[in-house]
Amino acid sequence: MNEDLYNELVAQFNAEGGEILMFTVDRMLYGIEIHYITEIIGIQPITIIPKVPSFIKGVINIRGKVVPVINVRARFGIPEVPYDDRTCIIVVELGEIVVGLIVDRVREVITVKPNEICSTPGNQNKSNQFIRSIIESNDEIKLLLDVRKLVME
Repeated sequence: MNEDLYNELVAQFNAEGGEILMFTVDRMLYGIEIHYITEIIGIQPITIIPKVPSFIKGVINIRGKVVPVINVRARFGIPEVPYDDRTCIIVVELGEIVVGLIVDRVREVITVKPNEICSTPGNQNKSNQFIRSIIESNDEIKLLLDVRKLVME
């Protein structure tokens, strides 16, 4: 991560911290800044759309609005597993764009203080291109995702 991007992220968190929704994908702990999230819903019937990238599972209907759905496992190149009763969809909003993200488990909302945020290694290869920063709190390493890259690239 370049230094300007890291400084911008830290600046977004006030002295009390910023809120992050934590979830798991393949036993790894990831987070998304809470201000992107509009709701969390259970897995729903997904309408398949032909000729889209394989990580886009299709679309769902949320209160009359058609929302594309991305399987985060597939997006990360991790083998997919059958959905279970803990699989859920995190609905995120990026301006006018609304997308659902299928994750294995939602864990909790945490407050992260600026001093708990670490920049990622400088060499952004394909495997960590969606990682915005690393969070060290409660003796755990958590990976904060760059939602815009995850959805847009």
